[in-house]
Amino acid sequence: MRIIVYGFRPKTKQRRSVFDALLRCTKPERVWDLYTFACGPSKFGNANPKERLLNEYFRLLGRSSLRASMDMIEDGSFTLENELWRISDLNSNYNLCQTYPFAFMVPKSISDEELLQACSFRAKCRLPVITWCQPGSGAVIARSSQPLVGLMMNMRSNYDEKLVAAFCTQLGANKGERRKLYIADARPRKNALANGAMGGGSESSSNYFQSPIVFFGIDNIHAMRESYSRLRDYLDMHGATSSDGRSSFLRHTGWTWGGGNLSSMSASVSLLGDSGWLIHIQNVLAGAAWIAARVAVESASVLVHCSDGWDRTTQLVSLACLMLDPYYRTFAGFQALVEKDWLAFGHPFSDRVGMPNISGSGNFDLPRQSSSAGSYPSSPVRQSTQSGASQSSSSSHAQNNYSPIFTQWVDSVSQLMRMYPCAFEFSPTFLVDFMDCLLSCRFGNFLCNSEKERQQCAIAEACGCIWAYLADLRSRATTSHVHCNPFYDPLKYDGPLLPPAASLAPTLWPQFHLRWACPEEAEAADIEVQCRAMRVKYSEMQKDKEATERRVDEISFAMESLSAELLRERRMSWSARESAKRATKEYRALTRAVQSLGCKVNFTTSDVEDDPRTSSVENNNNNPRRRDRQGNNSDVSVSISLMSEENRSENQVGRVCEALCPLRTREGVCRWPEAGCAHLGSQFVGLKTNFDAFDRLSIQESYFKSE
Repeated sequence: MRIIVYGFRPKTKQRRSVFDALLRCTKPERVWDLYTFACGPSKFGNANPKERLLNEYFRLLGRSSLRASMDMIEDGSFTLENELWRISDLNSNYNLCQTYPFAFMVPKSISDEELLQACSFRAKCRLPVITWCQPGSGAVIARSSQPLVGLMMNMRSNYDEKLVAAFCTQLGANKGERRKLYIADARPRKNALANGAMGGGSESSSNYFQSPIVFFGIDNIHAMRESYSRLRDYLDMHGATSSDGRSSFLRHTGWTWGGGNLSSMSASVSLLGDSGWLIHIQNVLAGAAWIAARVAVESASVLVHCSDGWDRTTQLVSLACLMLDPYYRTFAGFQALVEKDWLAFGHPFSDRVGMPNISGSGNFDLPRQSSSAGSYPSSPVRQSTQSGASQSSSSSHAQNNYSPIFTQWVDSVSQLMRMYPCAFEFSPTFLVDFMDCLLSCRFGNFLCNSEKERQQCAIAEACGCIWAYLADLRSRATTSHVHCNPFYDPLKYDGPLLPPAASLAPTLWPQFHLRWACPEEAEAADIEVQCRAMRVKYSEMQKDKEATERRVDEISFAMESLSAELLRERRMSWSARESAKRATKEYRALTRAVQSLGCKVNFTTSDVEDDPRTSSVENNNNNPRRRDRQGNNSDVSVSISLMSEENRSENQVGRVCEALCPLRTREGVCRWPEAGCAHLGSQFVGLKTNFDAFDRLSIQESYFKSE
């Protein structure tokens, strides 16, 4: 949708060389000439897509705990099953159908021999297979190509009818009642009848268990291509910026629009309707919503097909799965959905995007309409008698297979996101970047036309992976990335999305279609950007809050530790004071006792230096050495000597003892003066020489009266 104009200075000879270079880059002859092969090895490695496909099959079968591996693929042990469905490896070598994946899900009651017989009755051998099954109820969405019933619709296949009937399993509540099956034909009825002339056509409800046939009326790829071309020209003509320099209301900022009056505005708006793009989007949305409603409300099974079963069929089944299964509305689920229904089941991306395929032929011919308003052909909806857009372009239909089918589907997804802004994990910006990555040819996921061709070209090994690149972008900013939807509410939208018909009126996808023609109006996600900025700010504040709370917890823990230590110190201080009081009382009691013996007690201290070799021994042996208040080491020595006569005479207790002592003579002289008092000394042996005896001496306070 972006139009770039090159300007050259006069008298220069660069136009031809630039034109040839652009032509060479935009229309490469071989698939190996594409940019993804020329840009060198990518750091975004591509894991085997077959493993991811099997993992999705395991999830649908209720075996999510199993993980696929290359060994499982090589030895064929991936053919698991449940009570209703199974995984078949009949197409492991792509012999059954070259555009189908190597493995697909079919009813358990159908054998491989019956599948071989049934595939020949469908165009391109694309037989009916299961693309999604509802857990618990047994309802399925199946896909296929058109049946080869012929012009008279009289061709039948018993194997095909049996395969389709196997989708009508019994209802869980009523064992005797069979499930209803709808056959949804994405084409207009007249197109289906026209295909009967070439051997195709549509089913007869009488041959398929009275299954009703519903036609959705979605046009073919050629109508979509012409509609997209008219949409591009409309935006280029009436946008804020234009490649031809035409004036517009936005550029003139006046009451005229496009150089005319207000009626010209109405005329230009009708041109948007004449493009038919929004009508096609609405038809796809309505068809997918109808399929989702039949499965969710009626628990019915639906078989969807168009002509070949890889364009309109893929649009409908993938969009219906997106509505039914909340898993597909996540990043991982969206990847699984695209890889399953678009890549594995053979949507021809090379032909539709305009890239060369494996055979070397590529085409990209988007017809350019005239810039005048009168050149627009009438809307496809208003053409009641005409078929297609114009007879002049019918000759190019067979040669040009380009069509914006996948772009149309992503546009439909954006319409769902507009209706349910809180149901998707990803944002509209993710869809825009996803489309840019697809069209940039930087990655190899969407090259070639089928899984078989990508395997032949070794795309997974040689090219980078778009999913790994997008996941790497999100990993840098987690939930604050622009690809993440800030309004996502998985708890509220954990079931199917069933939009009513009144809400299926689409609008232009501004972020994608208007970003070049109307860049200011394309910023329709301002609220989302502001909300994301607020979430980033809130996340930063939350981190600061958590860091502050951790700091507060650390400080609180430190304060508790200090409080506990202070309490222990107070208890030790109180215990020390009590011990000091007891020691003082004992000291006074001992002093009086010793003085009663006529002795005098002297305490002396002498400072000494610590000997590191003996300090530990002294502390362990209760050495009388102590520390003074200044922390210095000191020796405490005690000397006990006899009191003088004057002091003794003053001691009343001593006089009593002298009077009663048997060792004293009549003259008052001690017969054994050097031995001390033998009578009392016998009770305090070693008092003069062993100070440690005082430490072992137990004296209770009750022994002495208060002073």
